[in-house]
Amino acid sequence: MRRRSFLGSGTALLVAPRISYGAESKVLRFVPQSDVGVFDPAFTTAHVTRNHAYLVYDTLFGTDDGFNVSPQMVEGYVTEDDGRTWRLTLRDGLRFHDGEPVLARDAVASIRRWWRRDAFGQELAAVTDELAAPSDRVVQFRLKRPFAFLPAALGKPSGHMPAIMPERLASGTPDCMMPEIIGSGPFRFSQAEHVAGSRLVYERFAGYVPRMGGTPSRTAGPKIAHVDRVEWRVMPDPATAAAALAAGEVDWIEAPVAGLLPALRRSRDIEMRRIDTEGALPLMRFNHLHAPFDNPAIRRVVLRSVTQADFLIAAAGEDRAFWKDGVGVFAHGTPLASDTGMEALTAPRDLARSRKELLEAGYKGERVVILAPSDHPALNALAKVGAELLARIGFNLDLRMMEWSTLQQHRLKRDCVEQGGWSVYFTHVAGMEASDPASHQNTRGLGLRSNPGWPTSGKLEELRVAWFAAQDLAEQQAVARRLQEQVLIDLPYVPLGQFFEATAYRKSVSGILGGFPLFHNLRKA
Repeated sequence: MRRRSFLGSGTALLVAPRISYGAESKVLRFVPQSDVGVFDPAFTTAHVTRNHAYLVYDTLFGTDDGFNVSPQMVEGYVTEDDGRTWRLTLRDGLRFHDGEPVLARDAVASIRRWWRRDAFGQELAAVTDELAAPSDRVVQFRLKRPFAFLPAALGKPSGHMPAIMPERLASGTPDCMMPEIIGSGPFRFSQAEHVAGSRLVYERFAGYVPRMGGTPSRTAGPKIAHVDRVEWRVMPDPATAAAALAAGEVDWIEAPVAGLLPALRRSRDIEMRRIDTEGALPLMRFNHLHAPFDNPAIRRVVLRSVTQADFLIAAAGEDRAFWKDGVGVFAHGTPLASDTGMEALTAPRDLARSRKELLEAGYKGERVVILAPSDHPALNALAKVGAELLARIGFNLDLRMMEWSTLQQHRLKRDCVEQGGWSVYFTHVAGMEASDPASHQNTRGLGLRSNPGWPTSGKLEELRVAWFAAQDLAEQQAVARRLQEQVLIDLPYVPLGQFFEATAYRKSVSGILGGFPLFHNLRKA
């Protein structure tokens, strides 16, 4: 299977419509992969929401390129009682965008809100006897048992980022999204200038006090805003975005599609690089609540039909430097990655046999609704390949195209397809997030408390507990092998490999950090 090229000879860069936005040196214009559909980081693991959140919000701890965790909003901390008591002291001078000081009770309310949904946060909640604010600057945890992962949980850089927000917002109805976007990060969101589907604006927050000392690295170290304004320009058409970059009308494209990379490389004014050194792991997520994928035998037929390379070429192009197949639950190159159980994904494929097995597994022709984002090129490509595969092995397919921002909300629907629900969607998780069970949300088996798809698996949850209890890396690796094996049995999702995306920006921009789009530290000449 080959991906259709968005650009045959590179001439589309010359004929795409020009859009003029001016050229102020203190304004950074960025083209995200898609619009932001959900602004509340507690309600989605979508990367575009995470990228938005790190402009607006700050976290108690940060994580650098080496996965080292260090204090961010926290000035320092002490542990007592053999690691059962943690006291975190906030830095002095922290303020929210509404001018109010950041107090310990704001952090307590924010943590409580965050850990309701985050996989790592739920582990911290489970070992916490008491979370309190004994003073305005001290956040105190009293734990049931030592939990050395506490800083890593509060500084996790992906998935549901642990944003600190005002108590009055964080203490609201937990099942409702934030009515206001107010953080204490280096930029504030300009609600008045927001145009859904077109523009998001962030202004430098003059009241932000960066951490002193250290080196900026991902979400760790001093966060210094060198530009006055960041404008996100939503451009669903990849060629239009590339033309705007070539003309200097935008400064940075998060992830240009593979077909446009050769033309962009030819420009003397454009820099190309990979900032996502851990890449992303694409996956096919099933709805476990309704037929046909409430039947594990049917899910396993799909697993035995998948060829990861087909999906990876569609999402990332032909160049194998940008993708790797034969990847399971954990990101390739990380300590927990293994080939345990991978014969289910690497054995020879026989789609004629799969069609027969599908009927034997009990498929009765139920309509299968696949959600596909029209404006997210990589996920759109994955969905189209998946739809073609499922149709070839005998499913009654209904491919639904919608904007990614709409899809993020639609996938929350738990209804059957006859009532507007869904059967399958495609997404990806950051390689950093997929490096261990603590952050890999898609390995959870908590039923309605799991990510959309809502799988239930007591065995997956038992293995997760065992991983946290492991005493050393060797023991963690042994548990991780068993967990991967169980994922490939229960199939909360089908792993589709690992791919890497290039980012493209004008050479007038410098200081872009690694990992994912971050807007502190960078400069524009």
